Amino acid sequence: MKDVQNQRDHRNVEIQKVGVKQVRYPITVLDKSQGFQHTVATVNMYVNLPRHFKGTHMSRFVEILNRYRGKIGLKELRLILEEMKKKLRARSAHVEIEFPYFVEKKAPVTGSRGLMEYICRFYGSSDHSDIDLCLEVNVPISTVCPCSKEISDHGAHNQRGMVRVRVRFKKLVWIEDLIRLVEDSASCDLYSILKRPDEKYVTERAYENPMFVEDVVREVATKLQADPNITWFSVEAENFESIHNHSAYAYVEGGLKVVP
Repeated sequence: MKDVQNQRDHRNVEIQKVGVKQVRYPITVLDKSQGFQHTVATVNMYVNLPRHFKGTHMSRFVEILNRYRGKIGLKELRLILEEMKKKLRARSAHVEIEFPYFVEKKAPVTGSRGLMEYICRFYGSSDHSDIDLCLEVNVPISTVCPCSKEISDHGAHNQRGMVRVRVRFKKLVWIEDLIRLVEDSASCDLYSILKRPDEKYVTERAYENPMFVEDVVREVATKLQADPNITWFSVEAENFESIHNHSAYAYVEGGLKVVP
């Protein structure tokens, strides 16, 4: 059959990224306590397209994904990127994998068990022989406003927030460890199940540990800077303010961009 994609294009324009987006796909990722965890990911895959090719072969992206669905992690991302370049005759390749990850947490007083959901992402890029890998976790937190506590005779306003951490590293980083690092840097972490003794505990714990978004990103950054395994990081925190019609936001970046 005629292969239109391989026909020559005469407009002399190279495309930096071409591929497939929003591919919903079952995957298996490493789980620190259980070994593996099954989840469903949303996958984006791209390669560059030289100026003389009319199009790329879209079906080959999913064919490559099929071969790695049994286990997808940062190690496998290297193999996927190299296979994409080879099969699609490309110089550069990019993969983005977003998935929900579940961690069992015990309530702090009663020990009631529940599953917390965290949205995580793997990023991988390969250009020539260089490979860049990145892990991202999104962690919901609770904060109490230090200013509100200081100026109020009774109580202080609090709110949920979201912290997004992205890291590059020398060797494996466990998703659970990164989540715990963030939760330990907030006024209090969140739980899926809380009984009344637990609710009392988290309310008082947060009140005794007030934090601005600036405090949160600095706490996370300080811990990441102290970890010799982390070569680069970015941290952003957004508080969904309970007494304002806007969010509070802070961002910090540190380390050098070092290719693992």
